[in-house]
Amino acid sequence: MNKTYFNWSTGKDSALALYHLLKDENHSIEELITSVNTHYDRVSMHGLRNGLLMAQTKALNIKSSLIELPEQPSMEVYEQKMTEIVTRLKSEGFTHSAFGDIFLEDLRIYREKQLATMGVQAVFPLWKRDTKALIHEFLDLGFKTIVVCANSKHFGEDFVGTIIDKDIIENLPEGVDPCGENGEFHTFCYDGPIFKNPISFTIGEKVYREYNSPSKDDSICKSDKYGVWYCDLIPA
Repeated sequence: MNKTYFNWSTGKDSALALYHLLKDENHSIEELITSVNTHYDRVSMHGLRNGLLMAQTKALNIKSSLIELPEQPSMEVYEQKMTEIVTRLKSEGFTHSAFGDIFLEDLRIYREKQLATMGVQAVFPLWKRDTKALIHEFLDLGFKTIVVCANSKHFGEDFVGTIIDKDIIENLPEGVDPCGENGEFHTFCYDGPIFKNPISFTIGEKVYREYNSPSKDDSICKSDKYGVWYCDLIPA
């Protein structure tokens, strides 16, 4: 059985991918790794409080570790931090690294290339599956997830803080992937068959933040100027 660590984002795709890996006799999931923004004390990209991440991994009953990143990490800093943690995991006998990615080819190639240099094999249990079928499977299995951030190009303030159901998926704006795989929205998964108990929270403030396109090529995120709506979730 392959000793495997999972790159845990706290959202729906991670939850479904982990669900399948926990049932896969070829893999033993023994650690979760999550990138966090140390400036805000929140999960990178999702803006989720670290306290809810800890409550979530406790409910999963799997050891978890953090990749601590500064507010706006350069690619050099990001890769240094990743190298440090993968080196540690490799020394502890981990041979595989799992992700919830679905169809972003460039991202998969990058992950595989970086891990291959360290002798670790990447695993993508949801790869190339139909995203609408995936979100329906996710909901049918009894998972529950809430939108924590969304790109303002597609959504307004009212969308963040919404609990995802099949009606929401059927009425997404044109061009939005059902799983938000292109970064249209991110979620926090708070209940489902892989959790010992649901994670309790209350909905807090909704805020809008605007980001400028990076001026240097070494940034992790390369895109035009864009805005993001966030919904703060407060541990109950």
